[in-house]
Amino acid sequence: MNTVTRPRILVVGAGFAGVGCVRRLERRLSPNEADVTLVTPSAYQLYLPLLPQVASGVLTPQSIAVSLRRSRRYRTRIIPGGAIGVDLKAKVCVVRTVTDRIVEESYDYIVMAPGSVTRTFDIPGLTDHAFGMKTLAEAAYIRDHVITQLDLADASEDPAERAARLQFVVVGGGYAGTETAACLQRLTHAAVKRYPRLDPSLIKWHLIDIAPKLMPELGDKLGRAAQEVLTRRGIEISLGVSIAKAGPEEVTFTDGRVVPTHTLIWTAGVVASPLMATLGAETVKGRLAVTPEMCLPGYDGVFALGDSAAVPDLAKDDGAVCPPTAQHAMRQGRRVAENVIATLRGEPMRPYEHRDLGLVVDLGGTDAVSKPLGVELHGLPAQVVARGYHLGALRTNVAKTRVATNWLLNAIAGDDFVRTGFQARKPAKLKDFEYTDAYMTPEQVREHVERGAGAGTGQP
Repeated sequence: MNTVTRPRILVVGAGFAGVGCVRRLERRLSPNEADVTLVTPSAYQLYLPLLPQVASGVLTPQSIAVSLRRSRRYRTRIIPGGAIGVDLKAKVCVVRTVTDRIVEESYDYIVMAPGSVTRTFDIPGLTDHAFGMKTLAEAAYIRDHVITQLDLADASEDPAERAARLQFVVVGGGYAGTETAACLQRLTHAAVKRYPRLDPSLIKWHLIDIAPKLMPELGDKLGRAAQEVLTRRGIEISLGVSIAKAGPEEVTFTDGRVVPTHTLIWTAGVVASPLMATLGAETVKGRLAVTPEMCLPGYDGVFALGDSAAVPDLAKDDGAVCPPTAQHAMRQGRRVAENVIATLRGEPMRPYEHRDLGLVVDLGGTDAVSKPLGVELHGLPAQVVARGYHLGALRTNVAKTRVATNWLLNAIAGDDFVRTGFQARKPAKLKDFEYTDAYMTPEQVREHVERGAGAGTGQP
């Protein structure tokens, strides 16, 4: 079959949803049945749930960055860049490559799984002074930054500066914020033993959230158990509180408190990728409204899933949509691939249905809370379940081995608390890692496609 006439399947995003879809397509499609192209800035799948352990040094960055090129069935063409606009009528995706070239990629079928970005609010100084925890680079940078604060505090002769550098603020009482605060507090607690000039009592961690409960999805019992673990470690938890403004050396809480600090980590939720706004289609709180088969109504060959799609949750009767979790994204990726193949072959599509496997929260060491299949656990049994789940969810045996080995080495040998100098002396806040201003408006997409800029190249 001539390659020019093969159906072109374009997958946007290499998160759990996008990679799950690509891998199923590679397994189920014959080599001459269709051409598969993936748009992603990096040729790896990031295992997001373990980012806090990279930030704390328990895991190396490479261990949770799973290469997309290791599969024996690998034949997908990868465009290194990000989709910044889609013209659904012309069936063209506009891509900004990692070299800042703007190219167009035509498709017959498109699977949109661009994931999410950090949710921010119009808080003075937030994007200029806060760190995020959404990318591998951010996690690696935060580790360097936290160790740098210990180094600078140890060298300082100014008591006020020393105290400010040893205070850390994490905003967000969900899974990401709770695990980040827990893991980084363990990092500073262990590291301060190498700094005899520092008083350990000066190190203070604050975890704040506007919600009245910590991780409400876990239920009252496990939420309280997690809160007790963090409080026992000395983490100050403030609920019903957020940030009023952020500066380079202090943060003001909405309850009026001013905390001198050089470290503000923002993990207060996520929102759908701005790519969804370029489509001119119906959205639900920013997520693209799709059918249970994850199709976009009114457009043939358009599928959306994961954090950026409002996929109906058929397990509930109240019109709910699936939450933006890795568990749903992985399953949706496989189902979308099956539906794309069914469409190619003229077969009926199937809706996405699921059975909830539960939740796990790793608080470091032997501390964890988990709820597998509705069974509430905490302490060591919960930690065994949490780490077992993560190992099972990692896509390759190489990744599983690396993560397990890192856990074992860290438990036996600890950490050397070495700074790598990653992006030293360069800005590395929220606005520097998430390029949310790079997307086109629907009008700009149409104008660009009509001009035919880069048409027919599809090359980075």
